[in-house]
Amino acid sequence: MHPHDVTTACVEQLRAALAANGITLPSLGVDLPTFASSYPTPPLVALGNCNAETARALTAALRKAAGQ
Repeated sequence: MHPHDVTTACVEQLRAALAANGITLPSLGVDLPTFASSYPTPPLVALGNCNAETARALTAALRKAAGQ
């Protein structure tokens, strides 16, 4: 499987997991500049920016998953 396909699948899985918790990161996606890199590193996932309300919801979901 091509690294782009693997990364895209990861992004979609993360988007679905976040949506299951009522969270949307509008800028979530594959970091396209990493494909142009001359370094042999896998593509990165760009989490993007979010507002404070979304950050609080993400924090709460992660804490709940961690049993805190």
